[in-house]
Amino acid sequence: MQPDDVRRDWAERSGRFSPAYYAEIGPNEVSETLVDVLTHYVDDTAAILEVGCGSGRHLTHLREHGFEDLTGIDINDESFSVMAEQYPRLAEAGTFHTGAIEDLVPEFDDGAFDVVYSVETLQHIHPDDEWVFAEFARITSDLLVTVENEGNGPTRGREDAAVSYVDDEFPLYHRDWKRVFADTGAVQLIREPTARDTIRVFRAP
Repeated sequence: MQPDDVRRDWAERSGRFSPAYYAEIGPNEVSETLVDVLTHYVDDTAAILEVGCGSGRHLTHLREHGFEDLTGIDINDESFSVMAEQYPRLAEAGTFHTGAIEDLVPEFDDGAFDVVYSVETLQHIHPDDEWVFAEFARITSDLLVTVENEGNGPTRGREDAAVSYVDDEFPLYHRDWKRVFADTGAVQLIREPTARDTIRVFRAP
């Protein structure tokens, strides 16, 4: 599968794994962990970016816990119409951008955000676009948080494979995230496996 194919699949996603699908599920244990981590390391004035924010279920949980400077990017433009319906206060208060990660992230200034995080998003970035990982470190002045599948959850038992396919449909690329961000100069502070994902917190270079 080529990079444009991967991006197109997510831009046009409906039904399962769509913005409406995740809005219906709402905040979850990952949302709670993000609040715990950010409350510990930064104050509520921190500028926060979610990469692949969807309809904003994690961001709205952060807003409900006092964080106000919230930005999100997502390739699926349905994300923000769903957000306006499901999380109207977030939609009004936050700053949101529609487009591909590879197009949007390079436009941000160095250290533009105190915190950059993603939830099950980086794992879908095509190998040809791995250069963007260094961009996440560049635009983060303090923390970088990843919540990605590392062989737990739906890909259990396939962690030695470079790529697996969710529902035999779209690719999930398996990477050593500690090494990926160590190569940018970031230092891992926390690694916490969950039933589905592994949460990693890095200090930006």
